[in-house]
Amino acid sequence: MARNLSAAILRHAAGMHDDRPPRRPHAVYDVGQEPDPRFSLANERTFLAWVRTSLAIVAGAVALHSLKVPETVWVRQVLVIALLAIACVVAVTASTRWARTERAMRLREPLPGFGFVGVFSGGIVVVAVLLALAFVVF
Repeated sequence: MARNLSAAILRHAAGMHDDRPPRRPHAVYDVGQEPDPRFSLANERTFLAWVRTSLAIVAGAVALHSLKVPETVWVRQVLVIALLAIACVVAVTASTRWARTERAMRLREPLPGFGFVGVFSGGIVVVAVLLALAFVVF
């Protein structure tokens, strides 16, 4: 009895509560074993870096729209919409990638590949080229 009580006290002191509510999303947290916290925190930092990237792209779209650059309205609208679409794709991909990576770590499986890098890079290159052409032509 005393041994069980001391083990419960140690678990409680270490933050391992039996009465804590389940974490969400269940598809991630209800499988496998808890990985080393450093890996989960690194995965979270990567997710947050992608979210910051998405927010920076949104800020760029707002800047183009607010500064009325380029001057041709339809070109500016196309660029702003393209940037906002890329920002949405980056945000959704960040969330999906975080969940897939966390789940793989919990199941002790290989980490998922990053096939999105080509789409993301290509989208940014296309927008940059369009913006350069807009400055030269319009």
